[in-house]
Amino acid sequence: MLRVKGVSKAFGAISVMRDVSLDAPAGRISGIIGPNGAGKSTLINVICGLLRPDGGQVLLDDRDLTPLPAYLRARLGLVRTFQIARELGELTVLENLLLARQHQTGESVVNAFIRRATVRREETAAAARARRLLEKVGLSHLADESARALSGGQKKLLELARALMLDPRIILLDEPAAGVSPPMRAEISQVIRGLCEQGLTFIVVEHDMDMVASLCQRVYVIAEGLNLTSGTFSEVVADQRVVRAYLGGTA
Repeated sequence: MLRVKGVSKAFGAISVMRDVSLDAPAGRISGIIGPNGAGKSTLINVICGLLRPDGGQVLLDDRDLTPLPAYLRARLGLVRTFQIARELGELTVLENLLLARQHQTGESVVNAFIRRATVRREETAAAARARRLLEKVGLSHLADESARALSGGQKKLLELARALMLDPRIILLDEPAAGVSPPMRAEISQVIRGLCEQGLTFIVVEHDMDMVASLCQRVYVIAEGLNLTSGTFSEVVADQRVVRAYLGGTA
């Protein structure tokens, strides 16, 4: 389980988050919603290690991750995607995944010459794994195409597959539906749901309420840097505080 306990973050005199907490149980999809400027992206950046909080803790199975930088958290299985997918357009879809491999023998110039057989075995295994992951996200037919040629939604799936190359336990998804057509949103949702059924844990920041409703077992609402409420999707959207803060209605 991933736990965020009483996290606070300020930039100068501006307080962005104050005492924010959430639990993300293993093998579940948890959602974070809230109006623009609520502190959602800051929270994700704190969880993944891109930002250090001013107070509070980020725990993974009771291990305190708070002092660890992002790359060490990734090695422990906590990885993220970004709202704007950034592919390496000069490379193929498959090559984009291969760059995400960790602990490659061939990264050493010396090993590339004296351990050629090991390097070849690792490269073959990595390519096979990358193709399996592309199959999982529905991009296998585009493996050898330029990543630049992908649609916006396909680039989101590519970024998800690239995250999977790191053997994650938990994936933080920052607006996976942003700028994506409705059919592709449905496809992305199906992929996320399937991966969760295989044991992966997700935390999803999203503005698309249909996606949140269909995917997330528990939803946390952040407003003005504070925990507003949490519960099932139907429970939180029925809360008049959420209506006022996020959905634009009146009490």
